[in-house]
Amino acid sequence: MKITVDISDKDLKDIMRFTGEKKKGPAIVKLVADSLMLKRRRELSEEVKSGKVRFDFPHYEAMQELDNKSPWDK
Repeated sequence: MKITVDISDKDLKDIMRFTGEKKKGPAIVKLVADSLMLKRRRELSEEVKSGKVRFDFPHYEAMQELDNKSPWDK
């Protein structure tokens, strides 16, 4: 999808510097994708912190025991 946006020259230079892109279009696309990824991560993190989302690790305790066990013990 193509859209038209007005961005100041100063902001566009910063966007290109931060994204490492040499062309304007790819720089904007990368900035938007990176920004969305960060916002999605933040949203998921908040859901986990609030208890809305829970991840279960069924073998967590067994793996901890293996990690704590010395390879020299029999």
